[in-house]
Amino acid sequence: MNIREELDHLRRTIARIDRKYAQPSPAPPPPPAPTLNPYDFVEDLISGEVLETPLGKHFETERLFPRGKRHGSYDIADLRDLPPDLLAPLSDGAISNVPPARWAFLDTETTGLAGGSGTCAFLVGVGAITSEGFRVRQFFMRDFAEEPSMLHSLSAHLENFDVLVTYNGKAYDQPLLETRYRMCRARHPFTRIEHLDLLFGARRIFKLRLENCRLVNLEQRILGLERQGDLPGEMIPYVYFEYLRTQRAWRLAPLFHHNVMDIVTLACLTGLIPAAFRDAAAIPSRHGLDLIGIARWLQMSGRLEEAHALMRRAVDLGLPDQHLFRTLFDCAALEKKLGREHAVVATLTDLTLSPNPYRARAWEELGKYYERRERNFTMALECVREARRLEDSETLESRHQRLEARLAKATRQPRLNLKPRPRIAP
Repeated sequence: MNIREELDHLRRTIARIDRKYAQPSPAPPPPPAPTLNPYDFVEDLISGEVLETPLGKHFETERLFPRGKRHGSYDIADLRDLPPDLLAPLSDGAISNVPPARWAFLDTETTGLAGGSGTCAFLVGVGAITSEGFRVRQFFMRDFAEEPSMLHSLSAHLENFDVLVTYNGKAYDQPLLETRYRMCRARHPFTRIEHLDLLFGARRIFKLRLENCRLVNLEQRILGLERQGDLPGEMIPYVYFEYLRTQRAWRLAPLFHHNVMDIVTLACLTGLIPAAFRDAAAIPSRHGLDLIGIARWLQMSGRLEEAHALMRRAVDLGLPDQHLFRTLFDCAALEKKLGREHAVVATLTDLTLSPNPYRARAWEELGKYYERRERNFTMALECVREARRLEDSETLESRHQRLEARLAKATRQPRLNLKPRPRIAP
């Protein structure tokens, strides 16, 4: 085949291809009509209502826990009988004589944990103690455009309360909500409300016994409640963003339940934790480490008698060695401040009988007691020698030298007075 024939064959091939693609392509089939699931909308899935405010619309729902219901080991009916001054000691007197019906228990679910102006609280739950039981009202924005309306309704609802109770709310929930109010050019409602963050009280009591003081952990360990099918906290932003993308609301039910459970747990723990600070002697705890946490707070508050009684009670209940020896040393320090010298000697002597981190300090304190109170320099010197053998320091060395000098001076023979007597004139 010569070059002319090859060119003719190539022309025919190109022409065939042109004829094939010159025909109009068939139109694609129309997309199937969307089928609406009855659970596409949150108001169809969860019992509640869409509320309209001057700033738009949002969704609200409410749930009641009746008085006869229990939340773990706690009876919901006990919430109404809480004393009005329960929160006074834990709030340093800022919250006093406020009835429980005026307490609002608040928790938020947000689009992230980092905070900042880009994080939104898309669900805010507020619990209240009522005559019927414990009622939780939840404010939900179905889209970011509903945030001003949701915050407006939240402000109106909080007008019914004088105290705000949260868990880590002073560091997270309240600052985040204040930011969202500012972003919406609205005034936040927290200026007039006293705020009690229960996390601080929980840490004082439970940080020595529990590996962490997360609300869910306290719910399990203190209230004895194990959640079934709960939504992990780290999944909450993902579930909400998926809802915004797909508008499928069926996965929101665990999110609403998680928020409600957090608020009910917060209320029940409020019935337990502040009571420990209000009347330390009536604490029913069987864990010595819990008593130690309260005793240290009492000591910092100047309530030394109560702190000492709780520490002794904790020792009697039994403590791990790493906490037992420090508690005994703290007991001795309190007994010294309370002027109980014989108790101080007994406690310090107990610390010197076995190896422990406070043994050298106990010997040193005993040396101070024998030197200053008993004026027994021999015993004081022996105590200092034992302390130096275990843990030497410049202070102990200086005390050792001073005691040796005092003993040498005390044992030195008095000099004879050899001065001649003056003669008496005849």
